[in-house]
Amino acid sequence: MGSLIAVTFTFTLLTLAMAKTGKIAVYWGQDKGDGTLSSTCESGNYEILLLGFLNTFGCGRTPSLDLDAHCGDHTSVPCTRLGTQIQSCQKKGVRVFLALGGPSGSYSLCSSGDAKVISNYLYGNFLSGQSGPLGSVTLNGIHFHIQTSGSFLHWEHLVQELYIIRERGNTSNHNFFHLSASPQCFIPDPYLDKAIKTGNFDYIFVHFYNNPTCQYYSSGDSSWLLDSWNAWNFYVSADTWLFLGLAAAPDAAPNGGYIPPQILVRDVLPYMHQASSYGGVVLWDRSRDVQTRYSNLIKPQVLHLTKTLSSVTATSPSLCSL
Repeated sequence: MGSLIAVTFTFTLLTLAMAKTGKIAVYWGQDKGDGTLSSTCESGNYEILLLGFLNTFGCGRTPSLDLDAHCGDHTSVPCTRLGTQIQSCQKKGVRVFLALGGPSGSYSLCSSGDAKVISNYLYGNFLSGQSGPLGSVTLNGIHFHIQTSGSFLHWEHLVQELYIIRERGNTSNHNFFHLSASPQCFIPDPYLDKAIKTGNFDYIFVHFYNNPTCQYYSSGDSSWLLDSWNAWNFYVSADTWLFLGLAAAPDAAPNGGYIPPQILVRDVLPYMHQASSYGGVVLWDRSRDVQTRYSNLIKPQVLHLTKTLSSVTATSPSLCSL
């Protein structure tokens, strides 16, 4: 009499499952043309939003948030109204970072002790879920966008203090947050070099525009850009993701470096994909991206989608004689 016994076998299915290896980040907050945070996240084009900027802090100054036409201490509109939009973005899988500094404002650090004071302020007001300038939010990261004269010192102390807070939180199941920075493409960056050398940044968003020594030229010469990209790959720590900082429109790069999307896709991104540290691109800014649809034109190539094979184990009954 035959009996049914289970026979296990393995077969491989070719699938269309795609693995993403790149992200698009974008700056939001400096122009009415940005649209709302909600609409920005609903576009589906971005994985990271950089809210800019907290541009007054340090050396005893009262911290001040400036989101230009949207809200801030210089307007009659409080930024706490953004809290629900931030939470909505996060539910969609979009990470929201607070950008420190910016091209204008009054910010600097006077000492390592000052850096510790600011790190505690940032955690308590933006990273802990307590009520702060953006409402009761828990942001996904702090971004260093430092570029004004007089603000050269102690950024390495601030990133170290934030890193300590983060690691302490990891051991007590508090919320994890990322650390990122935006240096210029020439090495060393005059503001952030010491901070970068700590190895504490998860993401480095390098600005490859408005920098004649390391940018793309409209003549078609990308050698300066690619040489700088190679240098940054050797410069950052092995576990840091490197992003290509781009202008989303020609007027965002008055000193050059704008890369037309078709050139980026054809000549630049294939080269970037070869780097193990490749993280994606960061755009300045959302308002210009709305006008040019730059992110729409480059997104598939930025993501660098790759086909995968899936092995499936299955069990089937078989008639055997005992």
